[in-house]
Amino acid sequence: MDTCLKVSRTAAAAVLLVVMGACSDNADRASVKTTAPTSTAPSVPTDGAPPGAEVLGTVRTGEPFTVTVLARDTANDPERWQFTVRSVVCGKPLDSAVMAYAAESVGSPTPTPTPEAGKQFCVVAMDALNVGKSEAVWNADNTVSLNVGDTRYSHSQKDSAYALDYAQYFSSRGQTGPTFGLNPGSRGPVHGVFQIPTGQQPTSIWVTSGTAITTIDGVQPGYLVLLK
Repeated sequence: MDTCLKVSRTAAAAVLLVVMGACSDNADRASVKTTAPTSTAPSVPTDGAPPGAEVLGTVRTGEPFTVTVLARDTANDPERWQFTVRSVVCGKPLDSAVMAYAAESVGSPTPTPTPEAGKQFCVVAMDALNVGKSEAVWNADNTVSLNVGDTRYSHSQKDSAYALDYAQYFSSRGQTGPTFGLNPGSRGPVHGVFQIPTGQQPTSIWVTSGTAITTIDGVQPGYLVLLK
């Protein structure tokens, strides 16, 4: 009688193990079947960034971003700026008050600025705040490009001169910008003047964190500002 009971118990245990194994196998199969596919994050647009450049961040008009200007001679005390793109105005003449001030400063009339054939002026207005630890100088010449898709437009020699006219005009009104140097904690306006094809609209701005978009060390990292 005891022997039969032991056999029955052994058989029952074996059946239980088989049932548990089958349940476990079914559970594993069910978990595999019901696992949701991994979602793919939307890609961040990079049109306007120089090929091979590291995109440190992507912001939009009105959103501040901080750039650490990388240079060999300032490696131990890098310049740091907080920039905010305020506006981009295309297809209009350059500010008449700025041009009048420029003419007055040289003491003779100057011709009305006209863009190259088939192109239009675009004026980029930015706010710059020195968040570094020493006085620093910065402007949009060779450090900023205005982009139409993946086509990038930088300052020409004339454009740089026009941008300097803007800097001098606003400085004369008590709004000194980084073109003439700003101390830590000081802010001021900075303008970039660009020429893009007539009828086209800019889509982004590239602001390098180097001393120039491309240096002897190659293309430098930077921020991409998406225009609204």
